[in-house]
Amino acid sequence: MMITGYSRQHRLDDALKLFYEMPVKDTVCWNSMMKGCLDCGDLSKAKELFDGMPGKSVVSWTTIMNGFLQFGEVQMAESLFREMPVRDVAVWNSMVHGYFSNGRVEDAKNLFKLMPCKNVISWDSMIAGLDQNGRTDEALLLFWEMMGSGVQPTLTTFVSVVTACANLLRLHLGVQIHGQIVKLGYCFDEFVTASLITLYANCKQMENSYKVFKESLHKNVVVWTALLTGYGLNCDHEEALKVFRDMMKLGVLPNQSSFTSALNSCCGLEDLDRGKEIHTTAIKLGFENDVFVGNSLIVLHTKCGNISDGVAIFKRICDKNIVSWNSTIVGCAQHGCGMWALTLFNQMIRAGVDPDEITFTGLLAACSHSGMLQKARRFFEFFSQHKSVEVKLEHYACMVDVLGRCGKLEEAEELIRNMPVQANKMVWLTLLSACQMHSNLDVAERAAKSIDDLEPDCSDAFVMLSNLYASANRWSDVARIREKMKHSGTVKQPGSSWVTLKD
Repeated sequence: MMITGYSRQHRLDDALKLFYEMPVKDTVCWNSMMKGCLDCGDLSKAKELFDGMPGKSVVSWTTIMNGFLQFGEVQMAESLFREMPVRDVAVWNSMVHGYFSNGRVEDAKNLFKLMPCKNVISWDSMIAGLDQNGRTDEALLLFWEMMGSGVQPTLTTFVSVVTACANLLRLHLGVQIHGQIVKLGYCFDEFVTASLITLYANCKQMENSYKVFKESLHKNVVVWTALLTGYGLNCDHEEALKVFRDMMKLGVLPNQSSFTSALNSCCGLEDLDRGKEIHTTAIKLGFENDVFVGNSLIVLHTKCGNISDGVAIFKRICDKNIVSWNSTIVGCAQHGCGMWALTLFNQMIRAGVDPDEITFTGLLAACSHSGMLQKARRFFEFFSQHKSVEVKLEHYACMVDVLGRCGKLEEAEELIRNMPVQANKMVWLTLLSACQMHSNLDVAERAAKSIDDLEPDCSDAFVMLSNLYASANRWSDVARIREKMKHSGTVKQPGSSWVTLKD
């Protein structure tokens, strides 16, 4: 139908012109036009068509209800659901799915219980919805309830359940379900294969991931990407990039996730040259301005110290998300470009993007690396009062680092002791490191004592305190610390450096 074709090309005006010119319009035409408006983002026009529709079918009611759910208008969708003259199982399933899409988990669970008739799609929607909303344990319990009720699982069921096992690292249960999949002959489906590869990869069983991949008869881009991502997750970045090269050689075109995983592996290797090659391929395939590919490129360039190119890539992304802003702010902060980070934050606020915990960490890091103590204090005060952002232990550690670098050691110690949560070893080590920088033995000894209470054999604390005593010519204290280390069997952790050799 031409109306659907125009809508798919986002030519809504042409679709509406054709629709209004039709001398006779059946229910299918009205439904298609409504769906086209929703696909083109025009909810009000879809509602206008629905209100003017002469004979509404169940599909008509379901289409407009789904539209309200799609745009987050849950109350309007609920009102339509209650007004429907007839509600079949598809309507109930759509409402359950819509609740999950809008984070209304309890409403979805309650509606599921009220359903007069459930089919396998009802169960699948519940299992997938619970898993996607962080209630993975409940999703697995519901799967066993489904099996006990005599409902036969489908391919979709198994994909959702294996994904849930992967998210919870339930290897033993995943292996059992893998056996069921083989028994029922579902093991050759690409999406089931991809979920199994992810399960074994998440559980650090890359040999089994590769075995599943090799046994797959039809390897589409989803299967290749699952293997590529699995190797990256297990820090085998060279193998991940080999998988990416192999899929390209075999003519399997990478998708958004393939490029993101390949670029993340380049980032893990700090290999900017290979990252640029993959970026070139992404541009050729039309992913130049893709937000997820762009975010990975920002992280790669900034991690490798190429801040200017990272910021340039950020500017080219059309639909920036919170990750785009945070990646650029954190990248600038880590390389001493504090003013750039603060400028980006101002632009972020003006663009109407709400900051989160990662933004806060990036801003404090920017202040720390650029010596901006007063700005750090103002940010800390602002976010402490900003209830949408939870001030976590890592933020206190960042603030301690800012104060420590600026020589405000007593203030940093007071901040730690007045924290609403107990400080961990890393917070005290941050203070101890600052004491070493400013040769402050009094605060250092108190910080070392606090670390000793938390972890009696912390080699980092011993070494820093010993170095402080040595710089103050207190050799008897140096000997005492070294004797204590020897007695407890504490060994200094060896340092390491990453060096990239180019041909």
